[in-house]
Amino acid sequence: MISIYKTMDTSNKLQALDTIEHGCWINIVAPSDEDLLLISKKSGVSLDFLRAALDEEETSRIDTEDNNLLVIVDIPFTEMEVNSLTYDSYPLAIIHTEFNLITVCLKNSKILTDFIDGKVKSFYTFKRSRFILQILYRIASYYLLYLRQIDKKSVMIEQKLHRSMKNKEFIQLLSLEKSLVYFSTSLKANEITLEKMLKLEILQKYPEDQDILEDVIIENKQAIEMTNIYSNILGGTMDAFASVVSNNLNIVMKFLASVTIVMAIPNIIFGSFGMNIPGIPFAAYKNGFWTVYAITALICIICIIFLKKKNLF
Repeated sequence: MISIYKTMDTSNKLQALDTIEHGCWINIVAPSDEDLLLISKKSGVSLDFLRAALDEEETSRIDTEDNNLLVIVDIPFTEMEVNSLTYDSYPLAIIHTEFNLITVCLKNSKILTDFIDGKVKSFYTFKRSRFILQILYRIASYYLLYLRQIDKKSVMIEQKLHRSMKNKEFIQLLSLEKSLVYFSTSLKANEITLEKMLKLEILQKYPEDQDILEDVIIENKQAIEMTNIYSNILGGTMDAFASVVSNNLNIVMKFLASVTIVMAIPNIIFGSFGMNIPGIPFAAYKNGFWTVYAITALICIICIIFLKKKNLF
């Protein structure tokens, strides 16, 4: 899908266009080969640049070709998986051309949708270098937002685990831990790319752009620190609850073993008195059955008291 937008000088509002003009923003989402060929012919950008972000495993990097600058960064996404919200990252290609700005991504991102819906103020499609930095700042902000959501979600799951130890909660914690690993890898790759952007001539021309980029780098570093902190906390929580589950299992096994011991006593006694041979004690006694029953109950009670003192029952 190809969408073309441009900020009009008269109203400073973003308007959708049908054709490519100078100073416009071309947003491409999950494009077909025909879409890429069309944009390549009209913008002069190579197909390699346009296809770079269509590989899910593409790493964050900067590349140049002729007068075109390619910036690939990993952006955060939320997805529904088995009735649970999970987090992942996908590459976004931002291409700075001589006349336009092009963004390419496999999925429709909230980050770019915010610009289209007018949630980001004071941005202009014809200020291409500034627009790139605003996108990068928005990406860092969304990373921080999703990290806070992960933290709150992990706290909610922990509270559920205090009440009941179920596999569902452990799988959700494992999913969050996996999301943090993805975020950590993406943020560290983005950090290297952002550091390289400080040396670009495009940004060195405008001191204000350098200030914005430095803010983006600070936000990205903060996101990396938060990711490491939450990952350590979540890892410690998983280990703690795994120990609790193992301890609970040991307690249950000890209890069942104690019950087995106590239940074995009546079986032994009644099995012995049930033998059809002469000379069985209390065989001729009128209340022999109840006497044996009382002796068995007494032995069981003594055994239970002993096991309780040893914390085995």
